[in-house]
Amino acid sequence: MAMAIGVLVLALLSLSSTTVFAKDYCVYTIFVKTGWLPKAGTDSSISTQFFDSKGNSYKVDSLTEWGGNLLDADHDYFERNNVDVFSGLGECLNGPICGLNLTSDGTGDHHGWYCDYVEVTSSGVGKSCNNHHFTIEQWLATDAYPYSLTSTKDECAEVTSGLSSSE
Repeated sequence: MAMAIGVLVLALLSLSSTTVFAKDYCVYTIFVKTGWLPKAGTDSSISTQFFDSKGNSYKVDSLTEWGGNLLDADHDYFERNNVDVFSGLGECLNGPICGLNLTSDGTGDHHGWYCDYVEVTSSGVGKSCNNHHFTIEQWLATDAYPYSLTSTKDECAEVTSGLSSSE
């Protein structure tokens, strides 16, 4: 009987911690479109960090390790003309996503990568669903213009001006 009560208490504690966890975290879904140009694909590791207008951010060190479990186990990510999807849990931001840093680590046989766009959706318990499309349309490479492994998009001024004009 004492063991049954102990198991019940443990289950209740586990359930309450899961509830707190779910309230503080959001589900992020990220779509990444690789360009159609020759040699647009890469075997490099791709990371991203997205942020809101208040400077709060969430970083994903490796998209494939963090949320690359939705497609086939043998799926080859970031290949020419692919749309890859990633999903995982992370701390919720305080406002709508409006900025993005996208980075390649530059490893692999062909480190250059041409990204068309990244789309990020977030949702959480008691929070509005948020979706933002970032047009990248550039090489993340050291041997192609703009000769950088990072692309940064800050569209927060557009998001906040859109919010204030509709209020």
